[in-house]
Amino acid sequence: MKILAIHNYHRKGSASGDDQVYKSETSLLEQHGNTVVRYTVSNDEFDSAGTIGKVKSTFGMMWSFKNYKAVQELINKEKPDIVHIHTFFPLLSPSILYAAKRSGVPVVATLHDTRFVCPCSTSLRGAQLCNECGDGHYLRMCKYGCFKNSRLQSLIVACIFKYHRIRKSYYKQIDKYICLNENQIKLLTDIGFDKNKITKKYNFVPDAEANLKAIKVEGLPDRYAVFYGRIGEEKGIRVLMKVWEQLPYIPLVVMGGGPLEEEFKTWANGKANIYFLGYTQHDKCLSIVKGGEFVVFPSIWYEGCSMVEIETESLGKALVATDLGFSVEAIENGVNGYKVKLGNTDGFVQTIKTLWDDPEKCQVMGQNARADYETKYLPEDNYKQLMAVYNSLI
Repeated sequence: MKILAIHNYHRKGSASGDDQVYKSETSLLEQHGNTVVRYTVSNDEFDSAGTIGKVKSTFGMMWSFKNYKAVQELINKEKPDIVHIHTFFPLLSPSILYAAKRSGVPVVATLHDTRFVCPCSTSLRGAQLCNECGDGHYLRMCKYGCFKNSRLQSLIVACIFKYHRIRKSYYKQIDKYICLNENQIKLLTDIGFDKNKITKKYNFVPDAEANLKAIKVEGLPDRYAVFYGRIGEEKGIRVLMKVWEQLPYIPLVVMGGGPLEEEFKTWANGKANIYFLGYTQHDKCLSIVKGGEFVVFPSIWYEGCSMVEIETESLGKALVATDLGFSVEAIENGVNGYKVKLGNTDGFVQTIKTLWDDPEKCQVMGQNARADYETKYLPEDNYKQLMAVYNSLI
């Protein structure tokens, strides 16, 4: 089968989950003998553009004639059986949906976030959950400056989404939606998406347990908890700081980078139990995770299918995570980890204390996590599910 796989990469070094999924999934398809034609852009292109280029790109977010033409020409040349779109915002624009659909090729879209409900993709207003724009009244974004804390940028994005809501671009130009959890499905069906066009498929990760060994890093203690991922508001980094204010005796290793990195470093300065390693090469990061006791993941937004959580399970480690989004169905309380209600800082503190003080329980839960990975998130199983989606449209 020939697949045209399309994706808008985030900025270099952002460690975005959908970037990782795009690379892993296209490689998996090729390993099974399929032909994958890739068409990608990167947000770095916007950053490196001059003033005129940035103005053109901004207007192109509503309709990119450049990418519409490029995708249509690529389809005519390569004649793919399927067009699979991952992320198209901001640079590719919804124009690529029309380019594929008008060429007569079935269109599959993986929804890595909640952007069809919330134009900012996070379903957050500040640190609070918000899905109000699901009703299509996007101008309220301007009141709150939801997009990058800018009322002007929020107005631009609101106009883009209003235009495509009126045209029903997201409803009519996609033949099959791949959602990553039940919460995503509910959010879409609540605003009128056809449930018959939606399927659920988890992400996958290669078997990290088979390929990596735990490593001892100089300066780290023998036992420690781990947080790794984007150092940002939506990942719960401020929740993590509040929690560890009450856990001065439990060592915490933190790996990653992001917009709140300097704030976190300032907070961590002088705290003997906090080990901030910053951005860490992926294999080394996972080896350090494997050497830890468990992973803490206090995300405050609707995770789609968190790569951190799947990787943690593949390494045979328990999770302590917010009872929200993907974690709702990924974690069985007391079996492969613990779920804590959103906003319950004391709940995180007590749960982490309980797990830390019971290494044997921690080990058993890690074994259960590994078994859960083998049941749900293996590459081969994922490939079969993906091909079933494609074949249903051909």
